[in-house]
Amino acid sequence: MAKRYGMVIDTVKCIGCGDCVIACKTENKVPEGLHRDWVVEEVSGEFPTLHLEFRSERCNHCENPPCVHACPTGASYVQQGSNITLVDGGKCTGCKACVAACPYDARFIMPEGFIGKCTFCLHRVEKGEQPACVSVCPAHCMTFGDLNDPSSEVSRLLRSRKSKTLAPEAGTRPSIHYLV
Repeated sequence: MAKRYGMVIDTVKCIGCGDCVIACKTENKVPEGLHRDWVVEEVSGEFPTLHLEFRSERCNHCENPPCVHACPTGASYVQQGSNITLVDGGKCTGCKACVAACPYDARFIMPEGFIGKCTFCLHRVEKGEQPACVSVCPAHCMTFGDLNDPSSEVSRLLRSRKSKTLAPEAGTRPSIHYLV
């Protein structure tokens, strides 16, 4: 069975420190001013009953990735044997069709003219390591693993608490889940 990599992020534990963003930028040599992941601070409710939520966001490595379907050159694709959405910089023309198609605003143009995005640090995962963002989180709020494996930590966490995904109405079936 193919792996379905995913991430479970505990919004109660996340402190919004941004270590995940710095680790990603460093690990993947992301140019200044660009980000493969970012932290969102969302306040909800009405005073005096307010709720603050921090969310580390990135490409959702969707089961139904509109970015892949929108790419006219085949540069955006899903890795064989998993659900990791990647970009072949050599095939990418920088037309931005995938940028427009992504409901998570998770793609950007590299200075060289091709699309950049989160890869779940595939180069690390293939060596049995965690993505850089997960490995440095001081709050241990991020968990990465195979959503198809019912005994994996990500599957166990999703069974243990209420969770949500972003933009469920887009029909992408994202692989990033937020514990609430």
